[in-house]
Amino acid sequence: MTEQSENAPLKGIKVVDWTQVQSGPSCTQLLAWLGAEVIKIERTNTGDPTRNELLDIKDSWSLYYLQLNANKKSLTLDIKTPEGQKIMYDLLKKADVFVENIRPGAATRAGFGWEKVHELNPRLIMASLKGFNKGSRFANVKAFEPVAQSAGGAASATGWNEGDANIPTQSAAALGDSNSGMHLTIAILAALLQREHTGKGSYVYQSMQDAVINLCRIKLLLDNLGALPFYAVYPNYKWGKAIPRSENSEGGQVIGWTYKAKGWETDPNAYVYIVIQNKNKSWETIANTMGHPEWATDERFKDWEHRQLHKQEIYPLVESYTKNYDKYELTKKLGEAGIPVGPVLDWHELENDPDLNEDGTLVKINQGGNRGEFKTVGMPFTMSNYKPTYKRAPDLGENNKEILSSLGYDPEQIEELVAKGVISKVEKPHNPRTKVIKD
Repeated sequence: MTEQSENAPLKGIKVVDWTQVQSGPSCTQLLAWLGAEVIKIERTNTGDPTRNELLDIKDSWSLYYLQLNANKKSLTLDIKTPEGQKIMYDLLKKADVFVENIRPGAATRAGFGWEKVHELNPRLIMASLKGFNKGSRFANVKAFEPVAQSAGGAASATGWNEGDANIPTQSAAALGDSNSGMHLTIAILAALLQREHTGKGSYVYQSMQDAVINLCRIKLLLDNLGALPFYAVYPNYKWGKAIPRSENSEGGQVIGWTYKAKGWETDPNAYVYIVIQNKNKSWETIANTMGHPEWATDERFKDWEHRQLHKQEIYPLVESYTKNYDKYELTKKLGEAGIPVGPVLDWHELENDPDLNEDGTLVKINQGGNRGEFKTVGMPFTMSNYKPTYKRAPDLGENNKEILSSLGYDPEQIEELVAKGVISKVEKPHNPRTKVIKD
């Protein structure tokens, strides 16, 4: 065993992963990268729906699936059969963690609710991820990413306040899905630590709505303050019962905005984001760095209150400078002056960023087959004495024999389970390439 695997934080932890699509799998993949053995329970013959969504290569599982299920094992199982239920029970008896994100109430109806699994294995931690909280009037509503962003307060605070674009807008970040998975990971790790003290497992529950609300918590504070001078629409906007959409405001008591950089006419992401802090010294630094010291003594901008009142006049002044340099030059020059600044990076730039490829943010996994090597986002933090070994995602049912053998099934019994449809044969991808746009 290598030193890395010896240092794996979740070495020896076994996870039964009854999740699909993005929210649950993002949680269990992180557990796998931390060293846990993750057994993914998939539907016989079809598996996780994302295996065949957004297909781009013939006879290859989709990147959507591969990016969320690396380092896991796949067991196909018909939970509705008596044999399938017994296999599941046997797995749970030996597991440390059971994660599920299937539709509300389905786990209990299938015989795998908290009371049952706790009786089977008192040390087992059960983790559920749903759209809404238990007892919520929306508890039985099926939730997808935009549903969670809408119900969690993100969409109402995102977007513009005037014109045709004045509609609640969802973020491109997976606030409802992957964010919920990360929150659930925290809960599971806390429950594992708690078990060290109590000797018993607990039931943790994460709603997508709560995860989004948690990331938007400052909006709850702002909603009680009335008119907010640091919002882009201040002072001319008529405040309603809730905060307006934030547009491109920073969100704190500063002036933050997105400015055009050189090449913006042809590049939709040739922009930088600059934050003007409240202290007069910060404004003076911007004025001097941009070659306009007179801005610092202009009566309109003499202190942060006046700058907030005249922010609509500040934007074009700053942009008259930023348009002369590309976003990387701006980030270097302004950053060296101590000005908070960042380039707007598109996903082509991120994928090819030398730093992100070198420091482990982006990693390569060799899936083999027609897919070969693909790039994905690795573990989102680093540890001084541990680095994950990134392995490929499993074929559908690839680990059926291995897992069932560990439960005491012999080869004949396993073949009988296949014949009965309790498990399905191992399947490699066999799909045509999906062409969304015709050549």
